[in-house]
Amino acid sequence: AHTHHYAKSTRRRAKTDPLDARMLSDYGRRYQPEAEPAPREEVEQLQSLAGHRDQLVEMRATLKKQLAETFNEIVITSLKDLIADLDTRIKALESRIAEVIRQNQDAARDHALMVSVPGVSKVGALSLLALLPELGKRSPKAIAALVGLAPFDNKSGKLNRRSQIQGGRSRVRRALYMAALTAIRTCDRFKSFYAALAARSGSKKLAIIAVARKLLVVLNAIIRDKTAFA
Repeated sequence: AHTHHYAKSTRRRAKTDPLDARMLSDYGRRYQPEAEPAPREEVEQLQSLAGHRDQLVEMRATLKKQLAETFNEIVITSLKDLIADLDTRIKALESRIAEVIRQNQDAARDHALMVSVPGVSKVGALSLLALLPELGKRSPKAIAALVGLAPFDNKSGKLNRRSQIQGGRSRVRRALYMAALTAIRTCDRFKSFYAALAARSGSKKLAIIAVARKLLVVLNAIIRDKTAFA
């Protein structure tokens, strides 16, 4: 699965054995991946629940947009009812995800560690645990490649516009992006980091993405070390 994401990030599309061999060799040299554990039943359950929740959240966002654009009272009433129903379903899914995590001692501990990081909400941590079970088990480079977040070039002071987002797990990136927005607003450390990058790169969006990557690296470290953010 990880080499598939790596192949996408390198934009290699040709399906030839020699090219696949070179790609696998290159991936091994760069990221030194660990053996892939067999997926546990609870991980698959969490991923299924989180995926369905994301679908409902997207549906709700679409309905809210329609609600803001209509003036027909009958349509407004119908849309409000649909949104309320989705609110209930989303909360039920979040409760179920939280229950699955509470039943697993390791997952419950990891969730508590993750919410110690600025910007990471309880719901955001639930999504990340469900969609990125590799947290704490990969190097910073490997976890960033898996998600599809390219590193910030500290030497040049520039953000690479082409390689900043490539392949990877879009739903994880979305959760990290939202966490980054909150971290920038609520934490002086991340706010200063963002401001410096935005000034040097000339792009607020790319600076937010860099903060998202920093959050990912921090989350990976605290899960690996079993130590809360400080």
